[in-house]
Amino acid sequence: MTAMKRLVTLFAMACLFLALPARAQSILRDAETEALLNDMSRPLVEKAGLDPRNFQVVLINDPSINAFVAGGQAVYIHTGLLDKAESANEVQGVIAHEIGHIIGGHVPLRDRGSGPATGISILSLVLGIAAMAAGAGEAGAGILAAGQQAAMGSYLAFSRTQESSADAAGARLLRDSNITGKGFLSFFKKLQNTEYRLAIPQENSYNRTHPLSGERIANLTADVEASPAFSRPLNADLERRFKLVQAKLRGYVNDPQDTLRAYPTSNTSEIADYARAYAWHKSGYPDQARDATMALVRAEPNNPYFLELEGQILLESGKPRDAIAPLRRAVQLTNGQPLIATTLGHALIATEDKEQLDEAERVLRAAVNRDRENPFAWFQLGTVYERKGDRARTALATAERALMMGEPGLAMASGQTALGLLPQGSGEWLRAQDIVMVAQNALSEQRGRRRN
Repeated sequence: MTAMKRLVTLFAMACLFLALPARAQSILRDAETEALLNDMSRPLVEKAGLDPRNFQVVLINDPSINAFVAGGQAVYIHTGLLDKAESANEVQGVIAHEIGHIIGGHVPLRDRGSGPATGISILSLVLGIAAMAAGAGEAGAGILAAGQQAAMGSYLAFSRTQESSADAAGARLLRDSNITGKGFLSFFKKLQNTEYRLAIPQENSYNRTHPLSGERIANLTADVEASPAFSRPLNADLERRFKLVQAKLRGYVNDPQDTLRAYPTSNTSEIADYARAYAWHKSGYPDQARDATMALVRAEPNNPYFLELEGQILLESGKPRDAIAPLRRAVQLTNGQPLIATTLGHALIATEDKEQLDEAERVLRAAVNRDRENPFAWFQLGTVYERKGDRARTALATAERALMMGEPGLAMASGQTALGLLPQGSGEWLRAQDIVMVAQNALSEQRGRRRN
């Protein structure tokens, strides 16, 4: 590893620790969902002049309808937004808006204007100050006390300007990508309906971070409808995949009874089977979950995500040997997708057969090489090394996982153990050294914050 590469690595690791508070919001990792969001975003990212390899859409497990950026080239989307969206095209409109924030440099600007930012959100409909506009006059008056009204008004005007700029950029990106903006408009109409339900006054947007949704719709409609792409039909493949992902997320995140009411057994579509399979699995009905899953696999035997679900259900039902075949096939069909490969590695380890450890090591090493930010993969890889009696690499894998989970004390201790056992100057030894340095800095910062 060259000195420059090590410098870049150290910087990235330091940024990881800085980002951990946002990550604590419970990030959901799912291969199918990430593939869909990447495919939906790619044309927009390319038209924005960004490199798709450096861009990602991160899914946050939160039922509120929200999306935001918080620095870098990442868009954060709440599961609640995917749940309530009517189409993939609506989500594309949200992503286009958020990319507008990225290319407009709005997060750094917001940092300078208001101190540490928690992210710019498309659906932060009202700031604390809007309590006054919503009728809580006493609370609003408190916020505006001590002569701060003018300053706050300036800040909110700045925020609304950024939101309007991101709206315009989003419309432009959709047009340039030859994607209809119908979903963009329909999503803002959803926001407007939310404002009506919350009885948010519609005559004045002064005390708000965002323009009124009615204003946004009025400002965007002419541009969106003038686009040659406006009359284009929706992408049928993306829309089908979106409905499957939406059903999966509902089955996984929502209360199982709510999912089963939304997708009753009288609905025999693959989308309903997908939702019910996750709901039944989540609520402890493995036979029903497996029946629904096998119906999906019979209909589409080469769908890697149906095979992944089959393997997951078998593994979590105590049948790891049976889970290996569908998971191996899913890994093959996705060209080694790291999240699915991690589940395969877990199944191989769970057989408690020493003959499976070599394959588990190969699978998991390939997974972390392609996706280093997967703490579960590092945990499983550490388990392989532990069972093989490789103390050095067990310690290094533990340090990697601890670094990612925001546990600098464990990261430093495990990294130091690895340094004492690995060949000095080797690539793994240098990696352990980097982890120790970043963990030491994180611990120093923690001590400084406690003193303050």
